Amino acid sequence: MSTSLRSLRTSPGRPAAERATAGPTALRRRLAELRGPDVPPRPLDARALAALAANPGCRRRALLDGAGVDKAALARALGTPAAFGQSQFAIARGNAFEARVKADGGTELVRLLHAALPAGQAPEPPDAVDAPDLSAAGPEGRTARTALALREATAAGRWALLDHPMLALTVAGTPAYLEPDAVVVHPDGTWTVVEIKSFAMIDGAADAAKAGAAARQAAVYALALETVAERLPGPAPEDGRVRHEALLVCPKDFSNLPAAALLDLRKQRATTRRQLGRLTRVEEIAAALPPGASFAPDRPAAELTAAVEAVDAAYAPDCLAACELAFHCRDRARAEGDVRHLGRNVRSGLGGLTTVEAALAAARGDHPSDAAELPSDASDRPSHAAEPPDGPEDPAVAALRRATALRAEALAAAGFPKEEADACR
Repeated sequence: MSTSLRSLRTSPGRPAAERATAGPTALRRRLAELRGPDVPPRPLDARALAALAANPGCRRRALLDGAGVDKAALARALGTPAAFGQSQFAIARGNAFEARVKADGGTELVRLLHAALPAGQAPEPPDAVDAPDLSAAGPEGRTARTALALREATAAGRWALLDHPMLALTVAGTPAYLEPDAVVVHPDGTWTVVEIKSFAMIDGAADAAKAGAAARQAAVYALALETVAERLPGPAPEDGRVRHEALLVCPKDFSNLPAAALLDLRKQRATTRRQLGRLTRVEEIAAALPPGASFAPDRPAAELTAAVEAVDAAYAPDCLAACELAFHCRDRARAEGDVRHLGRNVRSGLGGLTTVEAALAAARGDHPSDAAELPSDASDRPSHAAEPPDGPEDPAVAALRRATALRAEALAAAGFPKEEADACR
């Protein structure tokens, strides 16, 4: 592929009428072309869907995940392999902790949930918990068996624990099979998602970033449970059958004893539902690619780079812990001087100054041309003007100049030579 990056970005793609009339079969065929011939789609899991919800403005990840592209293999082919992943020790430790939490058939786990619930929301803790058998052949069979077990447990009106149920959630026209750690059925017929993690809960509180990631993952499971709840006969509870709180179970302090806390999922569920709605329009993103574009890892690196760069990304440092392509996107953001590689807080604080060069120029009081032009259709990146915002009416420019003056004054007061202090302006 000899098409340049600029021509890829400006390719009109297929006509709008053709895109409008393309059905699910055409979409699946197009996504298969993007993966490469005979490359099976990589199934979506809850972690991937949660990562999508955490960065809803990234069209690149939406397309790659919607097409089932193996992003780890793609990153290796681009020469920027992902340098993160969970260690085998951490996986073994997590499995051992989960086995301990569920060792008594789930009774202790349900007692932890009962203790975390507000007073008056649950009857007395149980002496025994129903644990239906969920074994079946294949993911479709396990999904059907889970739906039947949820219906039977709800009708029984007793505490029940479903250990590693299988749920299905339709994403971009194809089912994604998800497996939460557990789902608890309450005597009142409501359901709670359980997330068991191996990171510690110190003094009753878990790390905010890790707890947030667990909440986003639990929100994906809650959305999948909603599809099961919609098919149950009879009236649903007033607030819905799937509870708005998930139970997070972690080791207590520095021991291996379990501690639990409730996670509010309402914001995460709304965000994830919105992002999944964007994935249903993944064909619109794919239609902007030129004919013959492919993300198959056996393509030459230059062709893969052009195809990847043809789709807008919304890089942030958080991507390094959640996306296999993050190192490639970071390198590109740095090369373009994009301020987003410094973090979302810096990006939002700089307002219309979208490049490092423009921010430094504004701090010095210069008026450089902001020539780097980024697409304006991404949700979190404004279009560039010919010059960065300037003048005292722009709060970002005023704050930068004030910070530069204060730093120069501090250096001068500390005895640095005047030339060095003035260089900070």
